[in-house]
Amino acid sequence: RFVSNHTPSLLNPSAAVKRARNDSGNKVAVVLGAQWGDEGKGKVVDLLATESDVVCRCQGGNNAGHTVVVDEEEYDFHLLPSGIINTKCTSFIGNGVVIHLPGLFEEIDKNEKRGLKGWDKRLVISDRAHIVFDFHQAVDGLQEVQRQAQEGQNIGTTKKGIGPTYACKASRTGLRICDLMADFGEFSTRVKNLVLQYQSMYPALKVDVESELKKLKDYAERIRPLIRDGVYFMYDAIHGPPKKILVEGANAALLDIDFGTYPFVTSSNCTVGGVCTGLGIPPANIGEVYGVSKAYTTRVGIGAFPTEQLNAVGELLQTRGHEVGVTTGRKRRCALWFYVLDEIKVGVAYKINGKRVPYFPANMEVLQKVEVEYETFPGWKTDTSAVRKWSDLPPKAQNYIRFVENRIGVPIKWVGVGKSRECMIQMF
Repeated sequence: RFVSNHTPSLLNPSAAVKRARNDSGNKVAVVLGAQWGDEGKGKVVDLLATESDVVCRCQGGNNAGHTVVVDEEEYDFHLLPSGIINTKCTSFIGNGVVIHLPGLFEEIDKNEKRGLKGWDKRLVISDRAHIVFDFHQAVDGLQEVQRQAQEGQNIGTTKKGIGPTYACKASRTGLRICDLMADFGEFSTRVKNLVLQYQSMYPALKVDVESELKKLKDYAERIRPLIRDGVYFMYDAIHGPPKKILVEGANAALLDIDFGTYPFVTSSNCTVGGVCTGLGIPPANIGEVYGVSKAYTTRVGIGAFPTEQLNAVGELLQTRGHEVGVTTGRKRRCALWFYVLDEIKVGVAYKINGKRVPYFPANMEVLQKVEVEYETFPGWKTDTSAVRKWSDLPPKAQNYIRFVENRIGVPIKWVGVGKSRECMIQMF
């Protein structure tokens, strides 16, 4: 208890209290997927990153896939923040991310060949991020086989080891980057114990522990210069000189572990709450939050998808939209309509037993059976890829966009009309 004769009242705060209220620090802008992923977040992040000082990843792992096109060169990012292209920007991989080190360096090598240079001078990795081991990926595959045998269906994971790593984190058996940076003998013992735990659960699991440890020892020296205390890094970024800070979400809202189409979801919180826990920043420092959606909906993998088009329309969208997962190479399932058609249908509500429900059902068996209510609009059937101004969009396209904006009650800031950085119409 603190007692003082000079304790300020709430009606007459001290100078220190006034400074604290007015000096909350730099705000963080956030870009999140609003569907099942694959909405084009990378392009939006790339656009904002050109004016950002720091771009952060806060959750997920190399199960994410963001494509960025700059000067006709296409970059694929999985662990690296898309802002890594900006030579004046620091890219930060936060504590909420799970890192497969071989995957990280494979990604770096691949993008170096496409022109990415100087990444090691502008990449920072949190020492609290958890490590994805090769055996986590093997376990991911074994779990999928087990689910298929026991339940008749699997989850459709990317088999990148993300789920098993987050499970280790939750059960307090995981290992972090800071462990790899410390005594390697102690680290090796803990890795071997973890392998034994997994082999007791999955007798078919074969692990060459010594080989994996040798590789990790080499990776440890390669990443050592990049490692920082992530909490202090973000504190310094927020409370230091004015900076533009951007957070790049991975996956999307309907894949969120709590709010998505569970169990066909990812293993992290990919809605806005994951930004605070995945970077160690307070909610007061969250600024603008941008949700990215496509004009139609796609998802990779298994799970309820009420508006899915298992017909020629779905095939057209998959082919015309080049809908193939960046991480998995799997064809994306497609739903809803697009401008190439005579009419566009927008799903606006669900009905259960003929009765409208004002919510997204949590139970997947219920969601599989919902009836979708649509609003129908005429298509414009005109190429819009060269359009750069709102006024140059076809009136039917403008009507469609304004309907979506009014229906969700959120202003639309950008309309994307192609893959590259310049293919964006800014609304305000």
